[in-house]
Amino acid sequence: MSKADRIFIDMCQDILENGYSSIGEKVRPVWTDTGEPAHTLKKFGVVNRYDLSEEFPILTLRPTRLDKAVDELLWIWQKKSNNVKDLNSRIWDAWADENGSIGKAYGYQLGIKHKYKEGEFDQVDRVLYDLKHNKYSRRIIVNMYNHADLHEMNLYPCAYSVTFNVTGNRLNAILNQRSQDILVANNWNVCQYAVLVHMFAQVSDLEPGELVHVIADAHIYDRHIPIIEELIKRPVYDAPRFEINKDIKDFYQFKPEDFKLIDYKAGVQIKNIPVAV
Repeated sequence: MSKADRIFIDMCQDILENGYSSIGEKVRPVWTDTGEPAHTLKKFGVVNRYDLSEEFPILTLRPTRLDKAVDELLWIWQKKSNNVKDLNSRIWDAWADENGSIGKAYGYQLGIKHKYKEGEFDQVDRVLYDLKHNKYSRRIIVNMYNHADLHEMNLYPCAYSVTFNVTGNRLNAILNQRSQDILVANNWNVCQYAVLVHMFAQVSDLEPGELVHVIADAHIYDRHIPIIEELIKRPVYDAPRFEINKDIKDFYQFKPEDFKLIDYKAGVQIKNIPVAV
């Protein structure tokens, strides 16, 4: 069994057995087909830890499309885009306007330049600078939750900040997420930020260390409960081997095809998952 499977199963069992129900409360999300309120079971303050030196944290209970997850990651962190026309999937279409923009969210925030004593950098370039020139700094932080621009975002950032920390020669990261749809997004985000740690580590002559995922509101939607109950009873397999193109030394040269999974075995994909917006 991959360790990511064990972490996911334990988290889901805890939410199902001990989660707090939003039934009877006024909630923002609705189901796209009926417009009815989308209620959840939730746990507050879930913390999951993944040692990237041991294995790549992808689920084997069902397949996670690493290529598409990486494409979205690069859209935000490398292209610093807020337009779905720069994305090779339709996953953001529900939040895009007629021009394809999701407002001043995600990649837009990472592309804003800020003044530092060393000069002007956007947040991604500041991380790259610090990992090269000041790798033991305790101030290597990216934050996309800009209150001044929230009113111009079509969706407030869910995964909104990352703190990077180097211990010895290992690059570690804490991903902070205000809210997460566990069935739809959990392993997707875990894989994305595991790849991000591998990318930053490689171009900074570091080794990937630990990814700590902190979720303020970890929830399972009511329509997802039977799907989750079936999913966590499935057979599990060993984690695949993760390969990154070792020739890439410039963060901005990475492409989705530079990341591969070797011997990835997973259960049947779950299709037509109802989505709340």
